[in-house]
Amino acid sequence: MENFSLAGQVIVVTGGTGILGDAFINGIVQAGATVGILGRNEAVAKQREQAVVASGGKAIALIADVLKEDELIEARTKILDKFGRIDGLINGAGGNMPSAIVQPGDDIFKLNLEGLRKVLDLNLWGTITPTQIFGEAIAKNGKGSIVNISSMASQSVITKVLGYSVAKAAIDCYNQWFAVEAALRYGDAIRMNAIAPGFFLTEQNRTLLTNPDGSYTERGKLVLQNTPYKRFGDPSELIGALIWLLSDASKFVTGTVINVDGGFSVFSGV
Repeated sequence: MENFSLAGQVIVVTGGTGILGDAFINGIVQAGATVGILGRNEAVAKQREQAVVASGGKAIALIADVLKEDELIEARTKILDKFGRIDGLINGAGGNMPSAIVQPGDDIFKLNLEGLRKVLDLNLWGTITPTQIFGEAIAKNGKGSIVNISSMASQSVITKVLGYSVAKAAIDCYNQWFAVEAALRYGDAIRMNAIAPGFFLTEQNRTLLTNPDGSYTERGKLVLQNTPYKRFGDPSELIGALIWLLSDASKFVTGTVINVDGGFSVFSGV
């Protein structure tokens, strides 16, 4: 359908060098858009740029840290100089860190506050800051869509991942706040929504959910037990929701969170 097309658009993907970022890039290119692959890993970003170009698409590697405004501004200049516009942004950068994980035996009154703060910064400020930089270009363009990445951890308690949970809950709040403020200023021209993935095997959670031999940890088994589909998600299964939110097919949708979770968020476990 034409409403789902991203032909002629230029979309920036932060976290573009990660596992989910790779799926986002491929989905965007298949929908007809040019993609800015933003991340800190220059080798991976350039490799993915080359892969897109080799397949007949358009892409540009943008080497930047989502917490550093000057690097983001430089990346914005680079993509505008080459393609002249920015139509969309996916705030895919984020993740967890060992220092922000609270183990069952830990004293909850002696938490690693610095570790929690780093994860909060990465996820929350790593979403707000790129929106400030690239969103400004989208506003000047006059129309666009911003998609954040939420989490099941913001909707119900998932043990151990306190810093990540707090950050994603804050992103949900920001997602709603920005959507309303953008609508009050730009009408339906600039939208912000979020996708909340269920459990996917990524670099940040692979060691929590699987053992070195590929078998499931006790935590992995519990996740599957509480996922009606009884499996982890495949990154490609996020693409449908992503393209819908980026495209005109969802032009009356803003401030919402779309769960892509195999039923995890609605299952009581009984």
